[in-house]
Amino acid sequence: MTRRRPASLVATGPNPIWTWDITDLATPVRGAFFYLYLIVDLFSRKIVGWEVHAQESAPYAAQLFRSAYLREAVSGAALTLHSDNGAPMKGATMRATLQRLGVVSSFSRPAVSNDNPYSEALFRTVKYTPAYPEGPFASLDAARSGVAHFVPWYNEVHYHSSIRFVTPGQRHRGEEPAVLQQRAAVYEAARAQHPSRWSGEIRNWTPVGPVSLNPGKPSDREDGNSNKTT
Repeated sequence: MTRRRPASLVATGPNPIWTWDITDLATPVRGAFFYLYLIVDLFSRKIVGWEVHAQESAPYAAQLFRSAYLREAVSGAALTLHSDNGAPMKGATMRATLQRLGVVSSFSRPAVSNDNPYSEALFRTVKYTPAYPEGPFASLDAARSGVAHFVPWYNEVHYHSSIRFVTPGQRHRGEEPAVLQQRAAVYEAARAQHPSRWSGEIRNWTPVGPVSLNPGKPSDREDGNSNKTT
């Protein structure tokens, strides 16, 4: 059966499009997991909301979304929330919360994981960062503590390869142009001082601009492979 690709969404600034998903975190009990809920802003890659729970639940998802929505002071009419088709994403509590706030829902095709690539890429970053434990989380509190350390590092310290190596927090707050302009000036000064070390133009430090989710053609994706790196 052919499944139609979801409509393309384009973010030209922070907070018009968020994506979210849930991933499992290993516990000491085989076959049992804790669950990390993460909401990420498509434009800036900033994590705008997260929680860790012992179950997957639409009420937990709705609670997390509402908290992020209020914290970011988002206008519901201007926000689209994209996710896969899991039960917590389509549960009655979550649907009612989004409807009440006027938020538009967008969903991946059933059984097509790469329709939500930014959330999937972020989960890989979570689990492959050096601070991630080699073994399972000993308790729910330990899992929450681990994510609580990861999120500020990711948002404010991690230089994201798909947004010209600024932090998600810098891009979310609108600091990206000034940061990149200063960086370009440093490179230009270095080239002027030692021209023999440069074979061409300096590295491109222009802001990457709008970000597309599920564009119609692979060639339309920003930077060609930006969905694969975080």
